[in-house]
Amino acid sequence: MKVGIPNGLLSYKYFPFFQTFFKELGTEVVTSPKTNKEILDLGVKHCVDEACVPVKVFHGHVASIKDKCDIILIPRIMQLRKREYICPKFCGLPEMVFNSIPNMPRIIGEPIYASTPRELGIWAKRVGSMFTSDYLKIQRAYKLAREVQVNYYTGINDDGFNINVALVGHPYNLYDEFLNMNLVKKLNALGVGVVTEEHTDEQDIDKKVNELFKKPFWTFARNSYGFSTHLAESRKVDGIVYISSFACGIDSIVVELIKDKLSDFPILILKIDEQTGEAGFNTRIEAFTDMLTMRKECSFA
Repeated sequence: MKVGIPNGLLSYKYFPFFQTFFKELGTEVVTSPKTNKEILDLGVKHCVDEACVPVKVFHGHVASIKDKCDIILIPRIMQLRKREYICPKFCGLPEMVFNSIPNMPRIIGEPIYASTPRELGIWAKRVGSMFTSDYLKIQRAYKLAREVQVNYYTGINDDGFNINVALVGHPYNLYDEFLNMNLVKKLNALGVGVVTEEHTDEQDIDKKVNELFKKPFWTFARNSYGFSTHLAESRKVDGIVYISSFACGIDSIVVELIKDKLSDFPILILKIDEQTGEAGFNTRIEAFTDMLTMRKECSFA
């Protein structure tokens, strides 16, 4: 049995869990390559126009491996923390993909509630039973997959730079180098260090989120707001670079909340879609870097 795992959306954070789980069940895991122009073009071809570019890219990843596997994982991630949820597009992702891409193999679209190990274990039991009736084997696969995921570290925390920025946004925008046009490398080349939310304590994020008049409904909104405002107000960074997908409803709200909280703090908002030009992208990054440099020099004058 060959199980396909598309290399898009939250695979940047949770691929080790899925890969280990399915391999321990005795399957062969087939993955798509890193995002490239061919995958983007496939996604644009098959996905609805109104979707954000990460969802279009995910369609491209699926289309690139659908004929190479017997069954394909379309993660219907519903919840990662209690009383918080994920973007609605994740909830309907299996149906969106299945009805947009022709000649699809069987899909794994069981809802994933991962706010507790017990809830995630329910998903593992249901999905594992599609491959084996040996419950102990499923338990062992799940236990090992969780251990691998716990020991898997993501995030960026550059050291040795005179200027540093908080890089904010959904994980699939931050870590897909094709979509963000190697943003981190561009910043580093300009002498700017990058810090991402994985290197900020959850308590510090919660403290800032609790200052809002209402708790955010979305996990990504919580992370982006709490992380960026904490680093800015504690002066651990010199600026914020927020990379957002065009037409993302969650980001449109979070960006305004951050601006309202940090009225005089340097913030660069970079919008990406399938038509974003690299020349204009580079110009904005360079201008922002120059502004941060002059601002820092003036503060020491």
